[in-house]
Amino acid sequence: MIESPRILIVDDSPESLELIGIQLGSVYQKTLVTSLQEAREKLETGRFHVAIVDLVLPGENGLDLIREITAQYPFTAVIAISGQASIENAVMAMKLGASEFIVKPLRNPDLINIMVEKTLQAQWLIAENRRLSAMLNKELDTNLIIGNSPPIQALIQKVKKISALDTLALITGETGVGKSVFAELIHRNSPRKNKKFVSVNCGSLTETLLESLLFGHKRGSFTDAHRDKIGYFQEANGGTLFLDEITETSLVFQVKLLKVLESGVYRAVGSDSDATTDTRIIAATNKDINQLVKEGKFREDLYYRLNVINLHIPPLRERKDDIRLLASSFVQEFCQKYGKTELKISPGVMSLLLNYDWKGNIRELRNALEHAVILAENKVIQPEDLPEIIGGGISATEPLSDTDSISWAQARDAFGRHYIHNLLSITGGNIQKASALADITRENLYKKCTKLGIDWRQYRKSSEYDNGGEI
Repeated sequence: MIESPRILIVDDSPESLELIGIQLGSVYQKTLVTSLQEAREKLETGRFHVAIVDLVLPGENGLDLIREITAQYPFTAVIAISGQASIENAVMAMKLGASEFIVKPLRNPDLINIMVEKTLQAQWLIAENRRLSAMLNKELDTNLIIGNSPPIQALIQKVKKISALDTLALITGETGVGKSVFAELIHRNSPRKNKKFVSVNCGSLTETLLESLLFGHKRGSFTDAHRDKIGYFQEANGGTLFLDEITETSLVFQVKLLKVLESGVYRAVGSDSDATTDTRIIAATNKDINQLVKEGKFREDLYYRLNVINLHIPPLRERKDDIRLLASSFVQEFCQKYGKTELKISPGVMSLLLNYDWKGNIRELRNALEHAVILAENKVIQPEDLPEIIGGGISATEPLSDTDSISWAQARDAFGRHYIHNLLSITGGNIQKASALADITRENLYKKCTKLGIDWRQYRKSSEYDNGGEI
């Protein structure tokens, strides 16, 4: 987000604070404090580009603060200032991480501006080098992503380009495609990766609760506000905040969010003062946000502010090459979770998975395979282990209906599945007899069973066709 540099000035002399503040003018956002304790409090709640620290304070040592800033706030540069200047003080301050040292009294007040500008330029160069190094780095932490399909690989390449850039991003796609996973992938590969990644689902919260969670609140600001509480903007300060289902927020809330994105300034519920945040925002929606803007249900200015970089994640049905990898990974995960020996996926089950529509995308696939692992009794997952909507197919006695609401391919498969279920039921699973009745070869019947996810073995029973499962 674009903002003017923020400067923290620590000096016990009100006159010095006033002089430095006036000298820096209105170009910077200035925070003036007179003690180390106040400085620590400000550093905890807001990020500063530069801290100007007096080394000699009543009963306190500014060197301690410089040491803390260097260790805890590496993005904040330090300019040391002292009226009791000595070579030892200057050397110690520089060793602890100060970039410049200024002697009081200021014979040339313009020196403050020169030092601050020089320090900010040095910071920019460091950040730019870090960004370019990250972009040139060929390795990307993609452990969160499972998929080799061209659409996913194209998205990963896009993430590689934008992760190092401290820019806003909007992720779009249907429910369950993995929007939160890609948001975390961006965070993990950004310079902010050592800070927090905080995720909030805007659609599951009321406007009042969402505002309180994001901005924090003061004690007594509303019923049940028994104590002060920091918000996610403060918790994610220096890191990344992921706002899922952003289109579910009200227009009133969107105005407040836009202010934070433009200035980095927000106000906790019930507070009479502003706070600042340096948080990267990634938002997501499963709706047509352009249409919502046209209908006046989402602010156009907020949309353009969020949509600096757009990542659209295609649904699973458009990248079926990834289903095999995802299915194998989920089966392995749930075998470990439920203490089962490694299960294999039968060809029939894989055929069902590849031909199913997956309206719930990866989330639905994951749930289906958890269901299958739990119910599987053998070493191989069979169609009957899947949820009925996926693996149940059409029973031998179930009539075909509603074919006017499905595609030709779906209707063809539905008839084929119905026909073969009846055929196997009549023959007791005897493939030789069933293929003869259908007037096709046994090999062809096996292929059709596999394609339609039908396990012919479940029809084998003691009958005149008891050995009918043999080839």
